[in-house]
Amino acid sequence: MTELEKYKSEMVRAMNWLAERENTLFLGQAVRYAGTGMFDSLTEVPDHKKLEFPVAENFQLGYSTGLALNGIVPVSIFPRWNFLLCGMDQLVNHLDKLYNMSAGKSQPKVIIRVAVGTEIPVDPQDQHRGDFSEACRKMLRSVDVVQLKQPADIVTAYQHAYRGAGSTILVEYPDYGK
Repeated sequence: MTELEKYKSEMVRAMNWLAERENTLFLGQAVRYAGTGMFDSLTEVPDHKKLEFPVAENFQLGYSTGLALNGIVPVSIFPRWNFLLCGMDQLVNHLDKLYNMSAGKSQPKVIIRVAVGTEIPVDPQDQHRGDFSEACRKMLRSVDVVQLKQPADIVTAYQHAYRGAGSTILVEYPDYGK
């Protein structure tokens, strides 16, 4: 098995583990229908656990926060960091601040999947291959940013995100091992 195949296999294992949790819901672009590289990691997740979204990233993250405030653990999927930038208002000004704004009474848990844009087989150029992990770490106070640089870290990181107290951004590297 190649390094990239190991990486992808661990992503499938992590998504299947999350899908087994009663209170999870997967949402975003290409979660029920093929269209991004992240789709392949969700093929074993039951369709009733998936909610397909249009290209509306700010709305998607706001919706995810609302679900989390109601006891659902959304796995909100953004195929590229550059797409998540469109949801930064919801991330920085709302999800990240709710714990403090509620005097510790509300700490919504959203698991955010985001990928650094792949450069193989076609380089999408600067518009779709940014890695904004460090910038987000500097802006966020209560949302963790975890970079999934090794296949062995993937399942554990998603389990920790699910079991932890607050929200987590998990950064994927689809060109791993290439």
